[in-house]
Amino acid sequence: MSELSTTEQPHGLSEHIKTKLVEADFGLLGKIVLDNPKALNALSTNMIDAMQATLDEWAANEQVKAVWIEGAGDKAFCAGGDVVMLYHSMKETAAGQIPQKAHEFFTREYRLDETIHTYSKPVMVYADGIVMGGGLGVAVGGSHRIVTERSMIAMPEVTIGLYPDVGASWFFNRMPGRCAEFLGMTGARMNAADALFTKLADHAVSTADLGALQLAILESDGTHAGITAAIQSVEMEQRVHESQLWVNYELINELMAPVSLRDVVQQFKDLETDDKWLSFAAKALLNGCPVTLHLVREQIRRARHMSLSDVFAMELVVSTQCAMHPDLAEGIRALLIDKDGQPSWSVNSVDDIGAEQLETYFTPPQLN
Repeated sequence: MSELSTTEQPHGLSEHIKTKLVEADFGLLGKIVLDNPKALNALSTNMIDAMQATLDEWAANEQVKAVWIEGAGDKAFCAGGDVVMLYHSMKETAAGQIPQKAHEFFTREYRLDETIHTYSKPVMVYADGIVMGGGLGVAVGGSHRIVTERSMIAMPEVTIGLYPDVGASWFFNRMPGRCAEFLGMTGARMNAADALFTKLADHAVSTADLGALQLAILESDGTHAGITAAIQSVEMEQRVHESQLWVNYELINELMAPVSLRDVVQQFKDLETDDKWLSFAAKALLNGCPVTLHLVREQIRRARHMSLSDVFAMELVVSTQCAMHPDLAEGIRALLIDKDGQPSWSVNSVDDIGAEQLETYFTPPQLN
């Protein structure tokens, strides 16, 4: 890419967001790089603020015709949000009170995600490597979502007592069959073919063709259709049989079919398979937070006919409530603080959660 500056410039709000403007045949292309590879480019509040400010500035700049977002390094686009910060925010807050830093993080994160979804100019997201949680929230909102042979995508919140947020209530409702419930309750990992199958991505391009991809984009007319044609000129052959979700589609629909979550859990307990991918998914569901299993089904049901804006408003309520309930802090503790891998969930099984308790998660908390 022909650059107006020789290197990306760190944004004043965060040293881990770098931006630059690139000269193209159609005008200027804005480039945003998530630049904290040691932390797999996980999002902090400052990084979110820097991205928001940049996108707001470029939206008002008539010379900027399109935006490109990528992650630094070859391991990850973005592995999620700063959950350790969430943990400390919860631990610093008295019971019954809203953890302010957690609430602010979710508020700003969802605003950024909605901005990307509704941006007035094409937004290309190069989702190479690990794309998890909050990283998927950024990636899925793009107008041109590009995955690679290294893409590894997941919404693994069941392991920490959260639930798939960042607009998942919206994009889950656009997936085939019962893939959404399966992915939300198991945190199963997806490859490029899975992302295309579930409509989380639009194009797959080999990492070896990144240079050709960028050149084709710069030589395009900068319109949505022109950028689409540029990407298509270098994209990989789509191989649906490489999608684990497609290969196991009928089984996944059967596993998630029961009306009772107790029966869903029992089916996973009874599952006998030599498939490592399915075994990993089953283990995550059976060891995951029982409350999350309920939240996944309920978020999908409630959001079925919601607007995107209403989805983010609902998720802000649910996420804030999760920060006020014990499971999220306990899940993060077990996975990332003490790293003992032995979370003590607030309930032992899905049978211990009634409709009244579930409703509390969808009830706006009283502001402190």
